[in-house]
Amino acid sequence: MAATRYRRFLKLCEEWPVEETKRKRDLGVFLRQRVAQAFREGENTQIADPATCDQMYESLVRIHTNYYKIKYPRLKDTTFTGVTVEDCKMILATDILKQMEEMKKGTWKKLRERFYAKKSEEDSK
Repeated sequence: MAATRYRRFLKLCEEWPVEETKRKRDLGVFLRQRVAQAFREGENTQIADPATCDQMYESLVRIHTNYYKIKYPRLKDTTFTGVTVEDCKMILATDILKQMEEMKKGTWKKLRERFYAKKSEEDSK
């Protein structure tokens, strides 16, 4: 039975998309890592709690198939702020978040980083 569970999780991992805009923060990547951890021995892995394993699998399938989005359709594809799904995806992209972090830095911190970067370049020459 563990082999069947393993194959089901592998199939789910294959189907789950990876968002390149969310490097190191993507649910698909995290899922693949957790499956690899949980099934270290592949089909021969002994599962301590099969009921919990099945429950996790079913929950992940519901997320993957948009079960609740279909079950409870929304009237509009925006939030209460008026932001669309595409805008949210763009805002949550790793590159944009890094830019926002850079904007949050104070002037002194930016100057210090630039100064130390230049100094280390001169020292290496």
